[in-house]
Amino acid sequence: MEMRSDGISRSPENILEAELGFFCLRKGPMIRLLPRRAGITWLAGAFLLATTASAQQKGPIAQASLRYDASREVSVQGTVMSYAENSSSAPFGPHVTLQTSSGVLDVHLGSAQLLQSNQFTLAAGDEIRVIGENVTLRTGPQFLARLVQKGNQALALRSASGFPLRPAGKSSGKGAL
Repeated sequence: MEMRSDGISRSPENILEAELGFFCLRKGPMIRLLPRRAGITWLAGAFLLATTASAQQKGPIAQASLRYDASREVSVQGTVMSYAENSSSAPFGPHVTLQTSSGVLDVHLGSAQLLQSNQFTLAAGDEIRVIGENVTLRTGPQFLARLVQKGNQALALRSASGFPLRPAGKSSGKGAL
């Protein structure tokens, strides 16, 4: 055993304790203190992992409710109260306010260009049938129409996965040379 100039012994145990960062020269209290700290550290780590796992489980559920799901589609019929080709609030694009048997419904119709290219017009007083899904956006509840029917004319506005359709491009009839 070595003795330092300050009178502290340099036994192999004390050297090891100093190298590991345990600056306690008495062996008894350190042995009792270390398991308590390890237990508290383990408990804090387990709590952190549990809350992280809980947050990850909630994430996909919340995200899934924001996605368009064709299995949740409903069909509504009603009278057009008003039609706006371009909304100033999200979701942007054509909106129709529809009076149904269960109340007033704000319906998003996808792309105005698609309606125009198919000569699909709407005016107050028109009777229409809409198939789509009611979703909650930041701005509030919104009905996203996938199909709209007025009389004998029906038009697909969204894909089965909920993406708004666009009008097909017109070809010029000229081949590339």
